Amino acid sequence: MNKKTILSLVDKVVKVDRGGPESRVGKVLAAKDDYFILLTEDDGIIYYNIQHIKSITYNSKKQMDFNVVIPRDFEYIQADDFKGVLEKLSLHWVKINRGGPETLEGVMDVVTDEVITIVANEEIIHLAMFHIRNISYGVKIEKTKDTKNNNAKKEAKTEAKTDTNNQENTN
Repeated sequence: MNKKTILSLVDKVVKVDRGGPESRVGKVLAAKDDYFILLTEDDGIIYYNIQHIKSITYNSKKQMDFNVVIPRDFEYIQADDFKGVLEKLSLHWVKINRGGPETLEGVMDVVTDEVITIVANEEIIHLAMFHIRNISYGVKIEKTKDTKNNNAKKEAKTEAKTDTNNQENTN
């Protein structure tokens, strides 16, 4: 993936990677030389290292669902390069390589050219910069009210079905 391709997708809703635990749908907010920023409904802001992206899908006919309204004063960390983002996340709670078996959560401590250090509980973890596919921190935007109401209705229906099934099984 290159910056030019991703720049053409800024302000569009895309799917990063085709499937699997690392796959996410969100709105591309910005693109730099070696990373881009994706806003997702569930995970908030995610910074993707471009060299690890296998695919980005944009449906030109039918937009993918994205029910987040971005406030005008919404702020998030930006830097000239991916290492700069990591440096600005120092002393923040972060989640690295979200979704896969290499997921790591903790407080970002030290960032060097080769390695970052994360403190997680009593562990001090040194992770090679090359192996960071994506990183996020606590910035999220509330979903629109309609989405919240629809999700609440779906949960209520699921609970009602579960209760009905449980009653049938006990009879």
